Amino acid sequence: MDTEKQHSTAPIRQHLSPPEVLLAMHREATWLFNLEHTKVIVLALTGGAFITMGALFSVLLSTDVEITGLKLLLQGLGFSTGFYMIILSRAVLFTEANVLVPASMLQKSSREIWIRALEFWCLAWVGNMLGAYIVGTALMYAQSYPEGFHVALRGIIAKKMAYMHDGGASSWFKIVVSGMFGNGLIGMAAFFAIMAKTLTSKFVPIFLVVSLFVAGNLQHSPANMGYFSLIMSTDGEPGWASAFLWNIIPAGIGNILGATLLVALPFWYSFSSKKAE
Repeated sequence: MDTEKQHSTAPIRQHLSPPEVLLAMHREATWLFNLEHTKVIVLALTGGAFITMGALFSVLLSTDVEITGLKLLLQGLGFSTGFYMIILSRAVLFTEANVLVPASMLQKSSREIWIRALEFWCLAWVGNMLGAYIVGTALMYAQSYPEGFHVALRGIIAKKMAYMHDGGASSWFKIVVSGMFGNGLIGMAAFFAIMAKTLTSKFVPIFLVVSLFVAGNLQHSPANMGYFSLIMSTDGEPGWASAFLWNIIPAGIGNILGATLLVALPFWYSFSSKKAE
């Protein structure tokens, strides 16, 4: 009887344990792998659209803000909104998939899963790029923003393209490393979002982790697709060839490595042999 009373008065857990998160990631990845290719593309297009909306919001919030810390915090809040929309809607984001896919493959590996994973990765990346391009171009065609907005956007793009001005293989590799840490943080944001059970508790860690990622100017391929789509429709700079060569491609490579090596692999190694609590 006393035991029953203890169970009835015990507080409800507000979050999943790390081993339970890994199992949830495997279930989510399995669901995504079984989707038709056209549905993956549609969800990836939506993810690219949402991430571009987040990029737009981050620029709008930080326009004409002079205090550096406040500006970066507002940019983090704006970008978090786009990521939060993706998490709640189950839209597909390439960098989120970078965590879900290896976390699932480490738990259950087979030739069929590898093929599905590679197909999904490619579709997610292409869909995100198309979604970002379409929405970014349409937004800048339909809307007129003050000069302060364009100044803030140019400042963000300048930080992302700083590596190109240095040039050389070393600078290109630096983008890869920055992308690794960028997706390491975004992967943890996805990890914490799965861990949380309420809408508020999902947003708080997303906001904190994404704000850190934004403030550190860590590279994130889909996010940068959104920023480049916004500026390319107005300034035409830095040009898509330069954007792909000196940001989107090396950042994407780093994103895959970072999500695997900094998030999926350590947690799988540490918790895969334990039963979910």
